[in-house]
Amino acid sequence: MKKITIAVDGFSSTGKSTLAKQLAAHLGYVYVDTGAMYRAVTLFAMQKEYITSSHFDKQALIDDLSNIKLHFQFNADLGFAEMYLNDINVENEIRTIEVSSFVSKVAEVSEVRAKLVEQQQEMGKNKAIVMDGRDIATVVFPDAELKIFMTASAETRAQRRFDELQAKGDEVSYEEVLKNVQERDYIDTHRADSPLIIDEDAIEIDNSYLSREEQFAAVLDLVDEIINQ
Repeated sequence: MKKITIAVDGFSSTGKSTLAKQLAAHLGYVYVDTGAMYRAVTLFAMQKEYITSSHFDKQALIDDLSNIKLHFQFNADLGFAEMYLNDINVENEIRTIEVSSFVSKVAEVSEVRAKLVEQQQEMGKNKAIVMDGRDIATVVFPDAELKIFMTASAETRAQRRFDELQAKGDEVSYEEVLKNVQERDYIDTHRADSPLIIDEDAIEIDNSYLSREEQFAAVLDLVDEIINQ
């Protein structure tokens, strides 16, 4: 069967990772959550106090990039690969609202993006991969056979994220989450290096009112059409 590269881009909390995981599992492809990689670098910067609520020492982070080792390790019980930072499982730590509040700022740093894009392109050199993020179709895999761009209203996305955090026991308010979503949208779409934009070849999916099952079915039809060409 023909092997392809599937790029899934979009705004935060649009369910990119959920869709990408579903596709990878169904097709037997490798799944890569690039957002987890940027979150892990952000966590590293927070641990080193390079970034706090009052300052961001970009140069200190850049100088320390060589000491950041990232890898994914498959967890059979969960059914997906978890993020490891310097050989420590940080899957839970990188999903907090604190990391979310800083990750877009860290992702703006060109040296960080260059380091991670290089790793991402290496991961996908043999195709049969589903990768989600902000610049997969435009920068990482501009020649991907299928490019999906996912969107939904800020309010819908904030509610989804709020529900996830509440389910994990995090003490957050909906207003706080909505503000974070809106701030990340602005930073992601206005950064100088690889801003979040819709690739001209991407198929846009607004999933504000779609169930996960409806969304998956729609995208799987697109995949089957390309694979069977």
